[in-house]
Amino acid sequence: MTVARSRTSRRNFLLAAAPTIAGGLALPGIAREALAGTPGAAKDKPGAAPEKIWSGDYWAQKGGVKLYMYRKRLGAPQAGKPALPVLFLIHGSSTSSRSSYDLTVPGHGEYSVMDKFAEYGYDVWTMDCENYGRSSRTQGNANIADGVEDMKAGSDLIVRETGQQRLHIFGESSGSLRAGAFAMVRPERVDRMILSAFTYTGEGSPTLADRGKQVEFYRTHNRRPRDRNMIRSIFTRDKPGTSDMAVAEAVADAEMPFGNDIPTGTYLDMTANLPVVDPLKVHAPVMILRGEFDGIATEQDVLNFFQKLPNADRQFVILPGIAHSVVLGINRQLTWHAMRSFLETPPRLDGGQAAV
Repeated sequence: MTVARSRTSRRNFLLAAAPTIAGGLALPGIAREALAGTPGAAKDKPGAAPEKIWSGDYWAQKGGVKLYMYRKRLGAPQAGKPALPVLFLIHGSSTSSRSSYDLTVPGHGEYSVMDKFAEYGYDVWTMDCENYGRSSRTQGNANIADGVEDMKAGSDLIVRETGQQRLHIFGESSGSLRAGAFAMVRPERVDRMILSAFTYTGEGSPTLADRGKQVEFYRTHNRRPRDRNMIRSIFTRDKPGTSDMAVAEAVADAEMPFGNDIPTGTYLDMTANLPVVDPLKVHAPVMILRGEFDGIATEQDVLNFFQKLPNADRQFVILPGIAHSVVLGINRQLTWHAMRSFLETPPRLDGGQAAV
């Protein structure tokens, strides 16, 4: 089911990837009822009413820092019932967890990744990193290394609450850098990992070249301005029309109560300290998602990372009609399909093991 491997020519890769998105199973049916018998899906009795989505708030402790965590799944967790597969969602540089992955946009369709994957049968978690959203405010700049420590604390809590020792992880933009760096140091916690809007070296990136003009500001300030216009620009800077601007307003509405500034740490890392993830040290199965119009990283930069991954269980997917945020674009259903297909990849039958 691999879409592109290191020996695949660029031309053949594009021809193979475009028609099928993930090159795998077609997964129709995105209604509220989970698909009975599908790996990771809830198995409702025939004729039974579908379970409602349950949600819960949690707090992880990282030393003196409190990290807000949020959870959704079909039905409340109950002792004695089999654990569901866990999906842990990691946010990016400019917005917090729930505006990224549990957004409500009335009258404009489904935008909650948490709801969608809860419907698919996953136990879905997300977390506000230090200095974001509902989590503690400190004097730090919330860089990628800090995010790794956040993920350690958050994943420990998830393991305690669910009993699952290995988690599927999805990160977008700097969230994918946090996720990749976490996988290097806590490989025993990672089942399958999806990196979206990922940046390897940043070479050739127009967005990072523009941000680099302010690198001295990022070095000397731990927070940067983040107003409504900045949030709107996330959805217009690469390719206007790939997002519904009602989504931008909904994200701004959700974020502005947390203030009009945001940490600089990930911007500093992405303009001055790349690479922060060594592909040779990432041994989990990996899918890389890149929006067709994403200006953060060039296709070649991300392919260079992909080709060095040691695990043969890997996929590189270009999502047509999508820019930077693959979960908040108008073609987000392509993202759901690719993610779900990868997470539910059948196991190998020849006993092959991941490279170490």
